[in-house]
Amino acid sequence: MADTPTTPEPQGQVSDAVKGNWVDHLAPAFSRPYLRLSRADRPIGTWLLLLPCWMGLTLAMLSDGRATLHDLWIAVGCALGAFLMRGAGCTWNDITDRDYDAKVERTRSRPIPSGQVSAKQAAVWMVLQATIACAILLTFNSAAILLGVISLLPVAVYPFAKRFTWWPQVFLGLAFNWGALLAWTAHTGQLQWPAVVLYVAGISWTLFYDTIYAHQDTEDDALIGVKSTARLFAEKTPQWLQFFLILTVSLLGLATIGAALGGSPVALAVALIGPVVMGWHMQWQLRMLKTDDPDGLLMLFRSNRDTGLLPVAFFVFALFL
Repeated sequence: MADTPTTPEPQGQVSDAVKGNWVDHLAPAFSRPYLRLSRADRPIGTWLLLLPCWMGLTLAMLSDGRATLHDLWIAVGCALGAFLMRGAGCTWNDITDRDYDAKVERTRSRPIPSGQVSAKQAAVWMVLQATIACAILLTFNSAAILLGVISLLPVAVYPFAKRFTWWPQVFLGLAFNWGALLAWTAHTGQLQWPAVVLYVAGISWTLFYDTIYAHQDTEDDALIGVKSTARLFAEKTPQWLQFFLILTVSLLGLATIGAALGGSPVALAVALIGPVVMGWHMQWQLRMLKTDDPDGLLMLFRSNRDTGLLPVAFFVFALFL
């Protein structure tokens, strides 16, 4: 009996990309290395950058009971900006980490260490993405624009954090959740305390999901001297993740109360279901956690798209009550 033919993997595919993704199968060949630099073949990062924006926007609308067509543009602009700035940030990360990536099994297939693009070509691509994102930012109010400019600082620092601290996930959280501040301010015109509490809740959530993600690389990270909370927590990871779960839900609940307290009691009650179901989903991840199962770790990390969409859905529902 003849062997069953198999479909070869697309040339240049990154090892942890989503199988069958559009970049590897539909994008023009010349564009694939650049889209891989932007992680367009791994959309979870865009979601994790976008969801704090949508939380900030929907809570801001709950805070003053006002929704306009401009808010729809803020939501769309944040989505486009999340894709572009995540792409620019990942490109910057790959430029700075190219020597480390070449030594790690999971990352050596990335475009720069695998030779698909040069560091100089990657830098040009990074600037192009950031320029388009800047054009979108300029459609928001001046306070939001200022926050957008300041956000470049944690984005620039993050790739180096793993070299000098055991807590690089904190720096990732500072960068990835900035949209909560920006989107709130884009709606209200000013930064207020519920947005700051939401921001800290997002940082705690990032510590939760990125510690799970980092457990894929603990052996390689130890060999090359890269630090992470996964290495720091080691066998105590479940206890630390439980702490971050409780902190995330508590802070998100406080931000929700601060935003929706002045409105309808029914809307507040519905909005508060959001943090509860988010906590339920995080608890499910904890039950499924096996730190020695790379495929399972990647699955749990990717499931955080749903973790963040759950509270957004309840916040949106509460807007109509």
